[in-house]
Amino acid sequence: MANKENNEETLESLFGQVEEIIEDLEDKDVAIEEAFAKYEAGMKLLEKCNDRIDVIEKNVLKLSADGSTEAFE
Repeated sequence: MANKENNEETLESLFGQVEEIIEDLEDKDVAIEEAFAKYEAGMKLLEKCNDRIDVIEKNVLKLSADGSTEAFE
């Protein structure tokens, strides 16, 4: 699923792709070359996931005692 603002995939979509790759790699009939390519693709997806999580963490808001919010740093 694409993000409407920057046309990037959602974190959930990226995790779903990683899960599919893991399932493919668990198949005993997968060729070694294909397994390596899938592993490499999975690692790139995980890097995207980590980048996306970093952005999300930076946007987390903390609630002050008076009920107002401020950026979490």
